[in-house]
Amino acid sequence: MNVLVTGSEGYIGIHMTEVLRSRGHEVTGLDTGFYTNGWLYGDRDADRARTIRRDIRQVEIEDLRGYDAVVHLAELSNDPLGELRPEVTYKINHEGSVRLATFAKAAGVPRFVYASSCSVYGVGPADHATEESPVNPQTAYARCKVLVERDVGELADDDFSPTFLRNATAFGASPRMRFDIVLNNLAGHAWTRREIRLSSDGTPWRPLVHVLDICDAFAATLDAPREVVHDRRYNVGDTAQNYRVAEIAQTVGDAFPDCRVTLCDSGQDNRSYRVDFTRIREELPGFRCRRSAADGARELAAIFAQVGLTLEDFEGRRYTRLLQLKHLLADGRLTEDLNWLEASQPA
Repeated sequence: MNVLVTGSEGYIGIHMTEVLRSRGHEVTGLDTGFYTNGWLYGDRDADRARTIRRDIRQVEIEDLRGYDAVVHLAELSNDPLGELRPEVTYKINHEGSVRLATFAKAAGVPRFVYASSCSVYGVGPADHATEESPVNPQTAYARCKVLVERDVGELADDDFSPTFLRNATAFGASPRMRFDIVLNNLAGHAWTRREIRLSSDGTPWRPLVHVLDICDAFAATLDAPREVVHDRRYNVGDTAQNYRVAEIAQTVGDAFPDCRVTLCDSGQDNRSYRVDFTRIREELPGFRCRRSAADGARELAAIFAQVGLTLEDFEGRRYTRLLQLKHLLADGRLTEDLNWLEASQPA
């Protein structure tokens, strides 16, 4: 296929383009460049997919002609970032995504694969949430995911086939690293401070999935017959990888010698959900999660040693999305609605 990947320079996107290319697809990336400076390891000059420097809000119908599929990752990427400016989050994550899908349909793009999130379950049911469980989003980020699934689903017809992949919380190494997601954040603390101090009692549940397993799920979706994945929702992960936060902390601590794990009595984050991943295993037999939380923690320990990760890097803005956007705003490079000032846009 000829595939356009939005958010191609992000934490997932930098892997996604290479995974799809390795499967034989012709891949073009599209990215606005908010996180261009966040490069942790690897060769920045290696041969990679061609990238169009553009915000999804500026994409037009003509930009999308000729593609067989759009893989849409490009949104403001987590809960704290979404709460920074909720109204802008809705403009980008909801309205921007629906606009992109609408234009893709108008341009004759037959497949649209959307990166949704298991965070739509919020405070989940007592049992494992399935794709048919009621959603209960707790943040602007999660509410936008629900709205995009609803509105893009309404575009589905014989000529336009969307699929919605509800990813568990990602973890694992990426050249475009993120330290604002739970396992990666705990690993950064373990390496730089030799201590993991949780701000809760560690009892909430989180489903986790390795960043490369997410990429494999998207590739398997593109490989699947259209009639299997048409207007279908899939939880992306493995049922065995539902962890209590305390378990994640201990798993990470075990990968870092002399790391101490400390729990607190309570916390303010009431999100807790376990997720069932049976559907994706049954309907996309080419997909399996191949990497556990323990694998990811060991992987990160090796990468941190390789690059000599410092506390300054870990706590700095380059690998934390909210801090980077706040910097660009304070530096006068972005408008209040997170558009680039013309002279400030990266090359």
